Amino acid sequence: MNADKTSVTEATAVDAEQDFLDEELESIGDHHRMAAHHFAAAARHHLAAAEADDNGDDEANARHAHLAYRHQLNGVQYAEIAVMDNEPLEDEFGDETPAA
Repeated sequence: MNADKTSVTEATAVDAEQDFLDEELESIGDHHRMAAHHFAAAARHHLAAAEADDNGDDEANARHAHLAYRHQLNGVQYAEIAVMDNEPLEDEFGDETPAA
């Protein structure tokens, strides 16, 4: 992947992420969509890192690996928020404190 194409791809990803962040997340579904967005971005960066590694471009490999990891962390955070906001499920163990 050449530097110009990489820069355009990263700029597009940043613009798309900013569009998501500019909108207010109002539903559990919005959090799931944000998680999916970040996981998809992480996958794209992992593929770009793999291609950079195949081409011997250590700098691009490291950059894409870092961006992939950041997106993964953000995806996990949004997934956790979605699950925690959807907590009407009953805890099978109840609220009982274990006996000492």
